[in-house]
Amino acid sequence: MAEKKIMHYSSSQKILLVGEGNFSFAACLATAFGSANNIVATTLDSKESFMEKYPDAVRKWKKLKGKGCVVLHQVDVDTMSQHPLLAAKLFDRVVFNFPHAGFFGMENQRFQIELHQDLVKRFFAAASEMLTGRGEVHVTHKTAYPFSNWNIVTLAEEVGLYLVDEAPFTRADYPGYLNKRGSGRKCNRTFRVGQ
Repeated sequence: MAEKKIMHYSSSQKILLVGEGNFSFAACLATAFGSANNIVATTLDSKESFMEKYPDAVRKWKKLKGKGCVVLHQVDVDTMSQHPLLAAKLFDRVVFNFPHAGFFGMENQRFQIELHQDLVKRFFAAASEMLTGRGEVHVTHKTAYPFSNWNIVTLAEEVGLYLVDEAPFTRADYPGYLNKRGSGRKCNRTFRVGQ
């Protein structure tokens, strides 16, 4: 089968998607590739919680599984590298779109920023163990204040990763992708991506 691409991703890559929420990014890649055989999509939510939070996404979830995607629920960044279905696998791309530790205050409060930093650093530590020799970790992240205070590049360097490239993110480049808040009363609402 011929290689198919969408932006920074290719059907020939083994891709791990972390914190997928409503699975719309995984569905976008699967549609572009015509298959999801090389994609593993994970969410922190249980299957029941996922269905409750995102009732409109259940059809996408079923379609993904039908295209060969491995869909895993209750996968935490701290334990993902030891998950029974992930422990022996290496990936070309490990992706976390818009990581967020939940809402425990205003986004610009130091405590909230530290929660996000801790989550991202733990993700980087686990992801670095799951890469092929030429593998990459991708984090889609807002760069305006207060998100710029997360210091993502420094967090990556602290676990032995380094910045190769920065690229703008445009949701329109990923047809069907709908970023969601993921937690709280408004969990199923999208948010403005911005820079």
